[in-house]
Amino acid sequence: MKGVNKKKVILITVAFLCAVIAISITFSCAKENVVINYDNNIKAWTPPAYPGAFFAVISDTHIYDTSLGASGAAFQKTMNSDRKLLLNSQDLLDCALDEIIESKVKFVLVCGDLTKDGELVNHNIVAEKLRKLTAAGIAVYVVPGNHDINNPDAVKYDGNITEPVASITANDFARIYGDFGFNAAITRDDDSLSYVAEPVEGLWLLAMDACRYRENVQGKHEIVSGKISQKTADWTAAVLREAANNDKAVMAMMHHGVVEHWKGQKKLHPDYLIQEFASFGSFLASWDVRAVFTGHYHAQDIARAEYNGKFIYDIETGSLVTAPCPIRYVEIKNNSFNIRTETIVDKLSPWTNFAHNATAFVKKTVMMEAANVLKKFKVSESDAAIIADAVGDAFTAHYSGDENASLQKKVDTYKMGLWGRIVLAQQQYVIDGLWKDLQPGDNNIKIQF
Repeated sequence: MKGVNKKKVILITVAFLCAVIAISITFSCAKENVVINYDNNIKAWTPPAYPGAFFAVISDTHIYDTSLGASGAAFQKTMNSDRKLLLNSQDLLDCALDEIIESKVKFVLVCGDLTKDGELVNHNIVAEKLRKLTAAGIAVYVVPGNHDINNPDAVKYDGNITEPVASITANDFARIYGDFGFNAAITRDDDSLSYVAEPVEGLWLLAMDACRYRENVQGKHEIVSGKISQKTADWTAAVLREAANNDKAVMAMMHHGVVEHWKGQKKLHPDYLIQEFASFGSFLASWDVRAVFTGHYHAQDIARAEYNGKFIYDIETGSLVTAPCPIRYVEIKNNSFNIRTETIVDKLSPWTNFAHNATAFVKKTVMMEAANVLKKFKVSESDAAIIADAVGDAFTAHYSGDENASLQKKVDTYKMGLWGRIVLAQQQYVIDGLWKDLQPGDNNIKIQF
């Protein structure tokens, strides 16, 4: 009888695995296959040098109006599940804008996730604040992030509950931010909010929208991942061909990444890279789009990828509401990008513990998230605390950029149980990957093209 039961268990297990494989194949087959339109003559084209320019980059401002709620169990649950300084978001943006105006840059890139969750009231606040830049003679170019449009998570907080509030459509986004890229666009894509602008003579800015807001459904969370549709891929190819014909240097900006920023990111967090990111990165590089400015992951990191003799730099800028709250300054001179980073977490409330507490908040929320995941794997509380502490340190280092692996603390596995050590061994790639800073540097660097 025992033999029969054992055989039955094996058969059920095999059947289950076959079902999983079948489901996986079904989803794989249903995935849209975007065909990138390469030009066979591109290798014969010599790209123009980047013209001189001076600009700033900020990302993931996640502006939040406290009239939507700033206390209660529901709001606290949101704060515990993320590392955004929501209650300080407006002050941090004001501080950043003052710093940018004082820097005398000519234009600013804002790489998406302008609001907490696409609330209309928050978009109106962002647009009003960005007008401080245009009033100072500084042009602004924005793209949407996954949080910004048709977001079912647009809510207000009232004690233990949340209530829906007005979000915006893609058309609303283009209208609200018309003065920040859309109205001055050379051309716009009919299938997305992508557009092309020319911030300085001879330099085209390819502003890409890879967000999936059309697929968002009320009652569910917004879709985090990004992808380029076939129509947008074709539009992009036509734009880059026109740029080549008109001898224009091109740089891009978008919310999602096109280059993996740490070894293992595509495994743990694929939603922070666009679908088929390597193919799209290769496509951009083939047309000598040598730099793309991104956000989304809240980390300060620059990564380089090479494709058949071509290359691209993914210059990711950390979130303005996640410590250390960075601003990038980029001076293009002699066909090189001279990149400097300024952090404002210590400027918002000087002579207080704000900067220290903000950094501690980042680690705390990462640890809480890691502990919740480990709980699902039945890891003991004591073992989960040890692993979560290491994960918290790793992410905190990655968010700041220029990670120093010599500061990585070795996890004391002697204090852990067997199951905890097994789970840690399976996830060690995350901790090690985050601590290993892929070339080049992240914060202050000169990139020669």
